Amino acid sequence: MPQRSPQRPRMRPPRAGAGAVTLTTGAALATAAALLATALPAASASAGSAPAAPPHRLTVSGGETQPVFSRADAVTQTVNIETTADSDRDGVRDRVQLRIMRPAETDTAGLRVPTIMEPSPYWAGINDVPNHPVDIGDARARALTTTQRNLAEMFPGYYDNYFLPRGYAVADLDSIGTGGSTGCPTSGDRSEQAGAKAAVDWLNGRARGWAPDGTPVKATWSTGNVGMIGQSYDGTLPNMAAASGVEGLKAIVPIAGISSWYDYYRAGGGVVAPGGYQGEDLDVLAKAVLTRKNPEVCKQVIDDIEATQDRETGDYGKVWAERDYVGQARNVHAAVMVVHGLNDWNVKLKNSVQWWNALKKAGVPRKLWLHQGNHSTPFRWRVEEWLRQTLHWFDRYLYGIRNGIDKEPRVDIERADGTWETAKDWPVPGTRTVPLSLDAGSSGQPGTLGLRPGHGVTQSFTDEGKTRTAEDLLANEGRADPNRLAYLTGTLDRPVRIDGTPSMSLRASLDGRSPYLTALLVDYGTDSRPTGARVDTGQKVCYGQSVPGDEGCTTRQALAMETAPYKIITRGWLDARNRNGFSRTDPITPGRTYAFRWDLQPTDYTVKAGHRLGVILLSTDHDYTLRYPAGTEVTMRTGVSRVDLPLARGGREALG
Repeated sequence: MPQRSPQRPRMRPPRAGAGAVTLTTGAALATAAALLATALPAASASAGSAPAAPPHRLTVSGGETQPVFSRADAVTQTVNIETTADSDRDGVRDRVQLRIMRPAETDTAGLRVPTIMEPSPYWAGINDVPNHPVDIGDARARALTTTQRNLAEMFPGYYDNYFLPRGYAVADLDSIGTGGSTGCPTSGDRSEQAGAKAAVDWLNGRARGWAPDGTPVKATWSTGNVGMIGQSYDGTLPNMAAASGVEGLKAIVPIAGISSWYDYYRAGGGVVAPGGYQGEDLDVLAKAVLTRKNPEVCKQVIDDIEATQDRETGDYGKVWAERDYVGQARNVHAAVMVVHGLNDWNVKLKNSVQWWNALKKAGVPRKLWLHQGNHSTPFRWRVEEWLRQTLHWFDRYLYGIRNGIDKEPRVDIERADGTWETAKDWPVPGTRTVPLSLDAGSSGQPGTLGLRPGHGVTQSFTDEGKTRTAEDLLANEGRADPNRLAYLTGTLDRPVRIDGTPSMSLRASLDGRSPYLTALLVDYGTDSRPTGARVDTGQKVCYGQSVPGDEGCTTRQALAMETAPYKIITRGWLDARNRNGFSRTDPITPGRTYAFRWDLQPTDYTVKAGHRLGVILLSTDHDYTLRYPAGTEVTMRTGVSRVDLPLARGGREALG
């Protein structure tokens, strides 16, 4: 089937503030009359030329700030900011380096401006570091070849071109132990959180800062209102800063950000890798981003991380509690726009979903974007609406413009065909949990997946995940396979939308070395489906700004499509020793039957009419879990084992 581009979204009309508005964010802002001015950006004056044009005033029209300030005449400065942490243990507080670009004061007539910041450990690049071995207990155990992180895929840096002309300072922050900062990278702990917080404190006059020559410097140009945005680690640092409760951080846009590092490097009590980085862990990442001067001072700090991260049991303990922000959501004062790809297996969707739920419980203003990409941002393929919403988000919470963004639908969801829909909340209202029983088929395997439980029998498989991937084991679903169990619905006569977090309930025994139980939820069909990758269409689109040239243009992208007989909708893992909690390991008695329950990763996915829905049970998941010697036998009791699916309205009837 030929590729199809996503439907081009129509720009929404302004919901509120259709004309120019008055800002009331304090004495630091200009008067209402000045804000209503509509002057165009001033051109730079060269030596001997006519006098410079008069300064501009912040202009708001259609509920949003307008590009009236000169990017060409922007002021740049570098500040080293004192934190409250001493992560390298040298007796001196760490400093983080902030690089700022802001409208010139001659251009703004002294107008104070808010700041949009991207904190990151990646500005100075990364080191090539070997990962941990994942093959356990045989001679083939080895350090994996590191897959270099593709920094070009990080969020595109358009901030200075887009936001600065609209009256914002933009800034890049080196997290501790990276680039121009001191301290040691600690992969998300409280010291790293303190580094992100310190930048907000300095912009509010609460932390000390120095120019590179040692001169003390203050942010006299700053309103104190700060926003943060970024993808992956750069989206995690805004979560960390917000969870600290720092005053002045008004809005964040975390894109594929981590809310709990346990759920990045662990799952279900077991060691589970982020997709594409088998064998990576907290210490490996810290070594990879250790780009400060004199990095040798961090050896003991990173050695201590390696010693405490526990790659044997995978239990949740102190090292993970220090890197868990979900429980700190009650501290968040910033409005949060959560963005995540439904096909992201690097930072798995659980990180954003549990953050979304915690923010809801805490009463935090929030929005959610779920798109069909993988570990990426929707910027490149929904550029107009992305720019509209992010600008309105920052305008609303950093400048106080009542543009209606907080009254719009909270949720934007991209469907598999590239079209978008909105919802009041997520999971979408009307979603209900429906249990589907795992039962033996008429000839044993494959089994059936249905609303009514059948007779309880035992079925077994032998783990061979060390040499066979999940994709190998879910193929040929209509035939028995000694290394997995399969349970299938009949052919669906109408679509079924799975919307939320599925979970498994299993009665089973294990006999062997591997403690893992893995469940795959699979769509069996034969038509084209998105791969989660994006391809350029060749069509250029631009966003309005005050900069000449094509800096504001990007190539529109479309979902790449593939024809495949199946797609893994989602998956989930359990270390059977953690059946009573992720913080404790309880031994397994070989052959004894236990009750196991675990969640799969959240999803929003529609199985089409004419397809079948399947559950595949494995032990080792080759590309994610540790790989023990083959041979563990798993025996499951059907009838009393089930999968609980969150189904949108009509889903249960479609399966009836």
